[in-house]
Amino acid sequence: MPRTTGNYRNSTVAGETVRAFVPATLPPDGPPLRVEGPIDAACARAMAAVGRLEVAASLVPSTEWFLYGFVRKEAVLTSQIEGTEATLRDVLEFEATDRTAHEDDVAEVCNYVEALTYARRELAKPKGLPLSARLLCEAHRRLMRDAGTRRGGDKKPGTIRTSQNWVGGTRPGNARFVPPPADAVPGLLADLDRWIHGRDPLPALVKAGLAHVQFETIHPFLDGNGRIGRLLITLLLEHWGVMRSPILYLSHSFKRHQREYYDRLSAVRTDGDWEGWTRFYLACVDEAAEDGVSVAQRIFALTAKDRGRLMSHTGATVAAIHLLDLLPSNPIVTVPRAAALLGATAPTARKAVEVLEEIGVLHETSGRQRDRVYAYQAYLQALTADERRG
Repeated sequence: MPRTTGNYRNSTVAGETVRAFVPATLPPDGPPLRVEGPIDAACARAMAAVGRLEVAASLVPSTEWFLYGFVRKEAVLTSQIEGTEATLRDVLEFEATDRTAHEDDVAEVCNYVEALTYARRELAKPKGLPLSARLLCEAHRRLMRDAGTRRGGDKKPGTIRTSQNWVGGTRPGNARFVPPPADAVPGLLADLDRWIHGRDPLPALVKAGLAHVQFETIHPFLDGNGRIGRLLITLLLEHWGVMRSPILYLSHSFKRHQREYYDRLSAVRTDGDWEGWTRFYLACVDEAAEDGVSVAQRIFALTAKDRGRLMSHTGATVAAIHLLDLLPSNPIVTVPRAAALLGATAPTARKAVEVLEEIGVLHETSGRQRDRVYAYQAYLQALTADERRG
């Protein structure tokens, strides 16, 4: 029996008739999503991998700087899916120096970090916004800040669209996918809110993947839907207790398998293939978690080795030891930034930087005699090694 995944509504846009897809409410029905067998096994593997990632993260001396690197990595990768060219190095250098060669792209990545930070903070407040369309609108407002000037149009940050949009093609008539008409969007988002806060017995990890597809299909904003849709997975995994913090950079797996990612989304809408999407999504979770475990292990080994090298160095200072502990959350520094981080004078910070440069922890990267920039190269390489493989 074929599954009904929604219906089409004809409307006129710019003088041509288009068929906009209106999805059925969650959960998948007629028949229900089958989680036994292969999907149940895939979910168990993915959950085990997530558990290993959380254990690996707990072994790192500071969860805060571990979170710092992983959140920015996810921000870069989710933005790259949308076509930005900024790298993690670009973002970290901008945070340290306020300079970058990719200003617009870096701004979009930083906006994502702000959107995620805002949403997590609201969810943690006793009287903060619940996980809802309203919260996603506020996250979108931060994600798309100043996007109009960069992208050449008003993208209505934080506002549910009131006009027809489309995916692919130059107009709705030749688009790859036409989301629901604007007048259907508020009701569809309200249905999604109710389902998220309902009592669906499906595993939480599976439900987060279904919510992502539903949000992407509704496509409620004029721009930024992909990034908010992937952010929704991150928020749901934490909200439902699958993970304690956003250290799963799932966008890398989606980017690595980008063609299949879009094909699986399309197959849900055209064929009702929720099972195919769910198997793919769970495999991406498994892959991303294992990537994260490898990164955590590399970082743990690196920081332990570098601390040992510093402690045995005859020129080690208290400031240098303190700066080394701060580098994973500030892997690119200048002397003024180091002084601010340490709460020390410029000469004390300069000496700390020099000691770390002497033992090969920091490397000068600007080539300038003044306003020099130093990078914790090995840490950056450890954090991004899986990207080079992907």
